[in-house]
Order: sequence, then structure tokens, then C-alpha cells
Amino acid sequence: MRVLHVYRTYFPDPPGGLQEAIRQTAQSCGAYGIESRIFTLSPDPTPAVLQFPEGMVVRSRSWAAPASCDLGGPAALLRYRRLARWADVLHFHFPWPFGDVLRLLGCVSRPAVMTYHSDIVRQRWLGKVYGPLMHRMLKSMSAVVATSPAYARTSPVLGQLLPPEKLRVIPLGIADYASNPGEGTDARTLARLGLSGRPFVLALGVLRYYKGLHTLIDAASSIGADIVIAGSGPEAERLRAQAAARGVANVHFAGQVSEEEKRVLLRSCTIMVLPSQLRSEAFGMVLVEAAMFSKPMVCCEIGSGTSYVNQHGVTGWVVPPETPAALAEAVNRLVGDPETAARMGQAARLRYEQLFSSTALGQAYSALYREVVGR
Repeated sequence: MRVLHVYRTYFPDPPGGLQEAIRQTAQSCGAYGIESRIFTLSPDPTPAVLQFPEGMVVRSRSWAAPASCDLGGPAALLRYRRLARWADVLHFHFPWPFGDVLRLLGCVSRPAVMTYHSDIVRQRWLGKVYGPLMHRMLKSMSAVVATSPAYARTSPVLGQLLPPEKLRVIPLGIADYASNPGEGTDARTLARLGLSGRPFVLALGVLRYYKGLHTLIDAASSIGADIVIAGSGPEAERLRAQAAARGVANVHFAGQVSEEEKRVLLRSCTIMVLPSQLRSEAFGMVLVEAAMFSKPMVCCEIGSGTSYVNQHGVTGWVVPPETPAALAEAVNRLVGDPETAARMGQAARLRYEQLFSSTALGQAYSALYREVVGR
């Protein structure tokens, strides 16, 4: 069976959680007889065709990206049409309004599914303008997938505009790479990052406005451990300035880290903390990675998938958003109680294997593809 994934950006352009979610879905489904291709836009689509292990990536030019909504031209529509004729199933990833335009003007009738990754949170004006097209797009889908029961329950779009029989829940997943040994690189990497021999709490990912890292910095003076913030992004300078103004000595900015360095940090940290305060953080893939590495977690209750991945009292603690005192207390409870931290980390690993592994992901999506084709 042939599946075409459609989203606004993909590797090798700057990475993000949604691109990784597409890659993991395509890779996981390969074990179940699914051949995947990915159609995307790029500001520099040269070469236009790339071959990755998860499938062929076909790119057209992105002419503009207002409100992070990449827009293509007639060439993108023509290339999409050719790929859509190849596919048995079209798999759209929301939100991307130009993807809805491709579906509307593509002139190709194929069963289609959508993974609904996030509500439109910050660009509310876009939601109002885009509403009629979004309604039409949802109506055309054979099935719409929410990535957690919490998001399916609390999203105003999924709850009000979508017939219940079309709605499914399939959590995001990722292939297990925690079992690969460090081969003696951990000590050298930690030394290079200035972290030798000290326990630390890890915050990992692109530094965006909704990640809640300002709350973590406000809580830092009350946290009895070093805090490593690894990643780059538009909020980096503001967060560094905030930490300097607060005079907190236990916050360390590691900057953008390589894949090897990321694995070392995940193996070596005591706790993963994700203090995101807005529903733009729809799932929190870094929590899945932490669970894979048997790490306990602290996150915030924002009605999204973060508190589904991190089950309160089982795999870690869930606290109210933007409450530095509660965040510090939760982190300190795990730092000060290694037995509880280890027990929660083991529970996190088990939850990963049951819900967020590549096996669970591949089985769920391959079954859904065959269902909509059979229908």
C-alpha cells in the first residue's frame, strides 16, 4: 500500500517535532507493508527529490511563509497532483492551510486521513479567516487522528466540528534508540558541555514562546540541582537575559546539540522537565524520548498530550502552568527521592513500550490506512 504524507516542511530543512512525527510514522509503517512518500515545500528545494530511509521526499518551492504557513505556487499543485495519483491513501498533517488548498484543487479522489497535531493557538485571526476552508477539509477526511485522548476531548475543533465516528486516537511514537550504548563517549560529551560529575535536570527542544522556560528560570533558585536547557530557537536570547537578570547560577544553556549529545544528555539527566504553558505544545515528543530512557518527568497540565505521556503520580508529576513554586516543588521531590525517581522512570519505560513505541505506532496507522481503503 502507498501513502503520501503532506506537510509544509520536512528534513533536511530545520527540524521540528512534527517533521520527526512524520518520519517516525513512515518508518514504523514500513514494517507493515506501507510504502511512504512525503510532499513538502522548501525555500530552497534543490534537489527536488531526496531519498531517505523512511521514503522519498518530493519538494516544491515555498514562496512565502506568513504566520508559519508556507505557500507554494502552481508548480507545487502540479507536483502534488502527480504524487496523489501514485498514492492509495493521502495523509495530511494539520495545521497547514495550503495543504487544504492542495486537497481542494488537487482533482484526485483518494481516501484521506489527517493527523490533527495542534489547534491554531496564537494566530487566532488565521483561524477565523481559515475556518470555512478548514471545515471543508475536515469534512473530506475519511478519518481524523488526535494524538492523545486529552486533545481529542478538549480541542474545540475536534469536539464541535467533527462527527465522532471519524475521530480516532493514535499517540505519536518513536523508534527505540535508548538501548544503544554510549561507547565511552558520555564522559567526554559531558565534560565538553561543562557537566562532569553533577546531577542535572534537562529541558530539551526548540526554544519557543510556548515552552514555558521562563517559568523554569523563575523556579531555578528554588531547585536543588543544576538545570540544563539544550536547544536553540527564537527565545534563546530573551531566556539568557532573564537568567542573567535573576542571577541564577544553576541554569546552563547548552545551545543546539547534536544527536549524539542529545542521547548523552538523555542518558545522564536525572529528570526531564517540560514546563510548556500553551496548547501549542500538543504532545511533547521529548517526553516520549525521556520515557524511552526510563527518566521520570515533570510537565504542566494544559489539556494536551503532555499529561497523557507523563501520567501524574505514575511516571512523574504534572503541575499547573506558569507556577514556579509548584514546578520547583515537583522537581525537588524527584531530585530528593532517588527511589521514587527510579520507580517512576521504570513506569515511564513500560508506558513507552506499550503506547509510544514504533511497533504500536506502525500497527495503528497501517490498520487505519487499510480500513479507509477498504471502506
